[in-house]
Amino acid sequence: MFLTLIKNMQPILQLRKNKTMRKTLYTLLIVLTGSLIIYTSCKKTVEGRTDNVPALNPASVDLDAGTWKTVLLSRPDSFLVAAPALINVPGYIGELNEIKGLQHNLSDQQISDIKYWAAGSVLRWNETMRELVAKHNLPPYQNEDGTYPIPSSANPFAYPEFPFSNPPYAARAYAYISAAQYDALVACWHYKKLYNRAAPYKVDSTINANAIYINKTDLPSYPSDAAVLAGVTADLMKLFFPTEIGAVEAKAANAKESTIASGACTRSDWAAGEALGRQIASVFAARGRTDNTGKAVGTQTQWDSLATAAIGKGEIPWISLETPKRNPMLPFFGNVKSLLIDSTSMASLLPGPPPSTNSDQMKKETEEVLSYVKNPSRDDIELVHFWADGAGTYTPPGHWNAIASEDFIVQNFSEVRWARNMSLLNIAMMDAAIICWKTKYFYFNPRPSQMNPEIKTTTGVPNFPSYISGHSTFSGAAATILSHILPARADAYNKMADDASKSRLVGGLHYRSDIEVGMDVGKKTGNYAVQRAQTDGAE
Repeated sequence: MFLTLIKNMQPILQLRKNKTMRKTLYTLLIVLTGSLIIYTSCKKTVEGRTDNVPALNPASVDLDAGTWKTVLLSRPDSFLVAAPALINVPGYIGELNEIKGLQHNLSDQQISDIKYWAAGSVLRWNETMRELVAKHNLPPYQNEDGTYPIPSSANPFAYPEFPFSNPPYAARAYAYISAAQYDALVACWHYKKLYNRAAPYKVDSTINANAIYINKTDLPSYPSDAAVLAGVTADLMKLFFPTEIGAVEAKAANAKESTIASGACTRSDWAAGEALGRQIASVFAARGRTDNTGKAVGTQTQWDSLATAAIGKGEIPWISLETPKRNPMLPFFGNVKSLLIDSTSMASLLPGPPPSTNSDQMKKETEEVLSYVKNPSRDDIELVHFWADGAGTYTPPGHWNAIASEDFIVQNFSEVRWARNMSLLNIAMMDAAIICWKTKYFYFNPRPSQMNPEIKTTTGVPNFPSYISGHSTFSGAAATILSHILPARADAYNKMADDASKSRLVGGLHYRSDIEVGMDVGKKTGNYAVQRAQTDGAE
């Protein structure tokens, strides 16, 4: 594992020199220090466990999904997809012959790639997303003067590279991409049903006659759903991770050639789908540029005002426990616009205050935290590390994406239902991030280890206020919507949410009030996603 981490850092090491090299090496040390966390939490839940997933074989193709309620698109036909060519014209026959030629000379690598994508494009692109989040979830080293640099989207390759994909940034990225995938597939299904052009293996039985690499369904192939997903996902991934453009484009190209060679679609099926996906990506990109995320960092003056406001209430304000003190993490992310909940409803989710820093209740809760860290059980330590989801991981929202993905694999969902469910999950967690960060910086409550330096942690102390717990809020939201999607798994999801929440208490990172109120807020936020699920036409 250490060797893998070092190997992954090599491209960065080659780009950095002198001062920047020291910064990178410092970051590497952070990653290595947290390697046990990475191994025992996010990485172990996915890595190696989806390599041999069989080809997607949906129990239902959801042919009427073109009527489902979209997130941002006003109509599924907002963007025109021209009618396809007839299946008896020379151009189309030539496309069929191309597929047969490709299948006649497939290399072992091509076969492996075909099988990889056949498991489902929503799954594979979600895995890619998690990998990118983990790769970029590294806090920067400080400048020579002790201040900390802030990544800039205007100059993404400068140190520190943009983005720093911390939990709120990651939650938003997961949500936008998942929601865009869903809207794009609803539009795709509309046109599939409208034009009803049969898949290549339906038109010509000699194409993958034995269905070695794909499962045959009655779903029309024009426009290609895999292409729609490649187009919409790649364009948005390049927006959220601009230093990864080359890697993302290569991934999309591999999806294209693999899907065509599999016999799932022709080149014209792909072209129509990719164009549609890119058009829908532009809608989400435009919305993302105006959702207030660009103002989430703030300024030193604004940061100082948060502490001043807490002092004015007679409270001890939160301070960064790093040396030197690090800039607060996205203190104004609470002003980001939700994809689902209106501003009035979002405001109503703001919880009441935590116990006063001068109260007996705060003293009691601090003593409880101290008792856990001074007398940890083996089970508690395992819980802490499993749910740590810190630097170098794909964050708590990504952890829940991994959990959901493994469960969805066995459900035989169609691609459009996969996308719908992931969209609901990730929008719920983005909204959880918004209200959680709003709460954190509104109350500006100190961490337990600030109130009592005897409290030590094994995972470091996150660089933002304590109340309310992000893990608890994310997990409450995730468990609520997942329990609705898969009611038979509700007990398991709620147990996982409780475990994630408890891990922050026994790990010395949060007070009991942080986790209890955070869980409550998360569940209330998740219920908005449940309400949408009940009215989106998919149930």
